[in-house]
Amino acid sequence: MKKTSTRLADGRELIYYDLRDDTVRDAVDRRPLERTHTTSEIRRDPLLGDQVAIASHRQGRTYHPPADQCPLCPTRGDRLSEIPDSSYDVVVFENRFPSLAGDSGRCEVVCFTSDHDASFASLTEEQARLVLDAWTDRTSELSHLPSVQQVFCFENRGEEIGVTLGHPHGQIYAYPFTTPRTALMLRSLATHKEAAGGENLFDAVLAHELAGERVVLEGEHWAAFVPYAAHWPYEVHLYPKRRVPDLLGLDEAARSEFPQVYLELLRRFDRIFGEGEPPTPYIAAWHQAPFGTLEEFEGVTRDDFALHLELFTIRRTSGKLKFLAGSESGMNVFINDVPPERAAERLREVAS
Repeated sequence: MKKTSTRLADGRELIYYDLRDDTVRDAVDRRPLERTHTTSEIRRDPLLGDQVAIASHRQGRTYHPPADQCPLCPTRGDRLSEIPDSSYDVVVFENRFPSLAGDSGRCEVVCFTSDHDASFASLTEEQARLVLDAWTDRTSELSHLPSVQQVFCFENRGEEIGVTLGHPHGQIYAYPFTTPRTALMLRSLATHKEAAGGENLFDAVLAHELAGERVVLEGEHWAAFVPYAAHWPYEVHLYPKRRVPDLLGLDEAARSEFPQVYLELLRRFDRIFGEGEPPTPYIAAWHQAPFGTLEEFEGVTRDDFALHLELFTIRRTSGKLKFLAGSESGMNVFINDVPPERAAERLREVAS
């Protein structure tokens, strides 16, 4: 992998990740852009104790442009985009309309391929490995920013999810705090460790699932399963079998196997609802340990956390979506219409 860092016309950082070491990236952003000004602010809810990002500048972000005006495609002739070069393998750049900025963190866009009509599932294993390497590199770089406490790599796929740009891409959020969902995991981890004589909760969950009926697919170094208490109609958790706290902890064997396992998982998601259905909308979310000390979670260290990816769709059956209505949105109590055992069975049925 070759990494080349440059700057866009408004001062934002852009990084090329290339498969070939001899690739030269010297194209200049020719757009007449002024420097980016953001209004991101973090406010704490005094009742719930969580944080909310207030980012009014995002109201003006690009919204469903036609394919020939996509800002994530390479620059071609006089059609200028966010990527100055005429081609690329993987590109990461600072979001022009970030939810988090400055002392409030940082937001980046990850373009998986220059092919506008592709998807992550259609990437080659070599391309998917390059994306993994880019995620890992960005996790390392962002973790050293003084305002950053947790790095979140994710992909939103499909208009039903709220995606406003059709080009295959994901995002990275670098938060200045530990996110509420991670904090819940850490509290459960601490409670179980004390009650179970030091046993790691993540290890116990993985062992239990691997011995059960909800395994979707399993490799030498990775395992994917539908969790016992799945929140979503089709939800899969992907774990490395050797517990590590973040992407940086993966060894070469796990990195090499990841593309094969993950691409198969995504392709199965696209086959869940049968032939002729539009691509399955999904969210793919990497969960990594926060950086720094975990003093508020007594007895827990970063090494107790288990890196894993959670993949889920909001489609519950053909032509029907799972909406977060009263119980889910009002009280955060999920109601799942698809038994996890049946979801796992279906995901095994649609294997390549």
